[in-house]
Amino acid sequence: MTQHSRTARPFTGKHITLILVSFFGVVIAVNVLMARLASSTFGGVVVENSYVASQQFNGWLKEASAEQALGWKAEIARDAQGRAAITLRDSKGSAIAAAKVTAVAEHPLGQRPETDLILHETALGIYTAPLEAGRWRLRVTVEAEGKVWRTVGEVL
Repeated sequence: MTQHSRTARPFTGKHITLILVSFFGVVIAVNVLMARLASSTFGGVVVENSYVASQQFNGWLKEASAEQALGWKAEIARDAQGRAAITLRDSKGSAIAAAKVTAVAEHPLGQRPETDLILHETALGIYTAPLEAGRWRLRVTVEAEGKVWRTVGEVL
């Protein structure tokens, strides 16, 4: 029987250099990938001019309080034909009929352009409009009984 003796290789500067370069290379590659994914999905712009928006903020709060006091509710979904369908009810649960209903359809990640919708009453309190397949966020505006009410909902 012969014995095979293994001699350990010495740990040199080349080894530590390779380890450090590999480690930081992976870290940098992951950071670049994450930054590209983040910047390609959401631009981060909510309002064009934050100073102007701040000057209108108190007015928006008053409008929101008045809208909330109405107690109106909306159910947003797709109907059997694949259209956007919004069912409107007042604070007593009665259908809101003969309203002017508009909406802006936004893709949740901003990858498609916004689409303006004008919804038409197809049944008592039910308003529909054609909408492209996919997931959309609808910013809905309802004008009825001399009042304006806004809501936001999603359509899958």
